[in-house]
Amino acid sequence: MQGVAQRLAAVMPVESELEAEALNAWRELVQVLTHEIMNSLTPVASLSRTACGLLDEAAEGLPADIHADLGTALDAISRRAASLVDFVGSYRSLSTVAQAQPQRVPLEDLFERLSMLLAPQWQALGGRVVFSVEPASLAVMIDPGQLEQALINLLKNAAEAITGKAPEAQVRARLSRGGRLRIEVSDNGPGVPEALAAHIFTPFFSTKKQGRGIGLAMVRHLVHANGGTVRYARSVSAGARFTLTF
Repeated sequence: MQGVAQRLAAVMPVESELEAEALNAWRELVQVLTHEIMNSLTPVASLSRTACGLLDEAAEGLPADIHADLGTALDAISRRAASLVDFVGSYRSLSTVAQAQPQRVPLEDLFERLSMLLAPQWQALGGRVVFSVEPASLAVMIDPGQLEQALINLLKNAAEAITGKAPEAQVRARLSRGGRLRIEVSDNGPGVPEALAAHIFTPFFSTKKQGRGIGLAMVRHLVHANGGTVRYARSVSAGARFTLTF
């Protein structure tokens, strides 16, 4: 400029692109693992059931104690194989999410459907979940089924995390700076320990004793599939707060 060389530095946000690549890598890994494991588990489950039938047919030629021991062993193998097939099948859902079909969705209508679906469950726990949209006419181009599923997963986690008191949750939608849609899901539970917050969206990671680490990983997958991002933010008060931005 004016005969003097200038150096221009442009800073561009690439976080969403990096997260998309990480999600693709996880999805491919899960797809390979579940495929290989199912290829081995399915015949084990089938053969163990067949062996149980053959054992019953040969019962007359076997001592009672041996027949009983074999029956117990085969039944244990069959049940465990069936349980593992179901377990692996739940992870397969991460790699088989349908392509998003966006359409114009009035958020007030979507929230009303969710309220009718979830209110009885929260009332049975002695609590409540409140939905709000500002302005009431707010609409977004999104796959309504996938957004509903993401919010259901977040609220399900909230209900399970809150113990010893009436559970309460709020789902608020509004426009943020730049005209982007911002949906906040907050609750009055214990929140997420700071040391674990960075891992909660990772597939297979769970703080629950019987958890499989699917719920929040699926939330992130569904949100990204619709061009959005999801973040966990420490609430200014007690509880957890998740922010979905589109």
